[in-house]
Amino acid sequence: MTTSKIHLWTVAEYHQMIDCGILTPESRVELLEGRIIKTNPQRAPHTATTQRTSDYLKSQLTQQAHIRMQLPVTLSNSEPEPDIAVVHIDPKAYGVRHPSPQEIFFLIEISDTTLRIDRQEKTLIYAGANIPEYWVLDVVQRQAYIYRHPTPGGYQSETVLSDSEVINPLNFPSVSLSITKMLLP
Repeated sequence: MTTSKIHLWTVAEYHQMIDCGILTPESRVELLEGRIIKTNPQRAPHTATTQRTSDYLKSQLTQQAHIRMQLPVTLSNSEPEPDIAVVHIDPKAYGVRHPSPQEIFFLIEISDTTLRIDRQEKTLIYAGANIPEYWVLDVVQRQAYIYRHPTPGGYQSETVLSDSEVINPLNFPSVSLSITKMLLP
């Protein structure tokens, strides 16, 4: 009996597929640990919460960080498109490359149907890339999962906050962000 072999793609190969037109924006995919994964269609609660959270973060972190909404970040063997990436301000506006782990303050995934993937698979990917902080906003249960202190095997800290609580991002300790203001009324 023979076993099937799976080819894992590099970030460079993934970029070549995009450059050649093999993958297009209509493909709706992202690279996760060498695998090209089809992304889920976005439902209204997800998109509205993503927009609301992005707008709120922009108002609170003006001149301190750049807020990217559903755009790629480049990790060693992944190029995910988190719902929100809070990154260093780049004078070139990331015109020649996507933000790397050293430029990421924190990432946020908005979860209405993907909670298991966001809390299990993506935590391992983001922790393995040494992303200092990762949040999952659960729109169904109206709570936030805050992951901090990455190790190659996952985050050392997980905190679950209700929608009435606030978050002080590690890189912006004087900023208090209201979970209520990120979630839909």
